[in-house]
Parts: sequence; C-alpha cells; structure tokens
Amino acid sequence: MKLTEAFSYTGADVESVYALITDQAFRTESCANQGATEYDVKVDHDGDGATVTLLRTQEADMPDFVKKLTGKTVKVKQTEVWSGPDADGNRTADVKVSIIGQPAEMVGTAALTGSSGGTEFTLDGDVKVSLPFIGKKIEPEVAKAIVASLREEVAYGMEKL
Repeated sequence: MKLTEAFSYTGADVESVYALITDQAFRTESCANQGATEYDVKVDHDGDGATVTLLRTQEADMPDFVKKLTGKTVKVKQTEVWSGPDADGNRTADVKVSIIGQPAEMVGTAALTGSSGGTEFTLDGDVKVSLPFIGKKIEPEVAKAIVASLREEVAYGMEKL
C-alpha cells in the first residue's frame, strides 16, 4: 500500500528541522511524549548526514482484529539514513519502519524541503504486511499508526522549535 504524507514546520529552515530530528535528546523525548513504554534512541552523525535508529515499545493503537495478532503492545524499529544537504540545502533519508516479530514494515523516503513559509517534511513509502488473505486489510491500519506517530512528532517538534 502506498503511503504519502506531508507536514509543515512553519517558519523553520531545513537545517533547524534537520538539527532537531537528528538530536538524540529530542527523539528520546518524542518517544516518551508519544507514550512509548520502553525506548532506545541512537543517532550516529556521519559527515554531513546522520543515521537515526529508534527502537520503542508502545501500545498497539490498532483495531481489535489486529491486536489479536500483535498483542496489546508492539515493538517498532525505525531507521532513517539522512543524506547531506543538496545544492539547495534540502535533505532526504531512506526510512524503514518494522514491527518486530510481525511481517509488517514500511520502506520509503523522507524529504526536508525548504519553502517560503518554512520546511516541508514529506514521507513516501510502501506499507507491506505479508500475511495471506488479511495482509491487505491490515496495511491501512499500519499506515494510520505510522502517520499518527509522525503527526505527533512534528507537532512536538514545532513546540520545541
């Protein structure tokens, strides 16, 4: 299932947003803010880019038919490999979100693009649940959970900027 979402960091430039989302303290606070019961955040800066790895356990915010498969909580691993800035100062990342122990993941690309009003954050990806017969029914629920988490993090990030 295709997933495309866009969010705005109004009034913030790309480098400010990038500095925030590659800040280990912010990402750790964001996990706690989103209600994760356990979390481990690692940020490795490499030249002009960075790799952000989040491992968190959180309540499965999904319908009951999905919770029967996952249980009441899910463990999620999220990896973002951010590039250095392009000639215009914009940045991209390869993103992967996996539900540990379940055949569900999202693989895609994130981008931070400068605009006159601030920075646009976009995510384009594919959500895949590899379960015969019901995988396609679960994919929209996984996509909703990813978007909800991202929406909360962007809102929290705007408070911090």
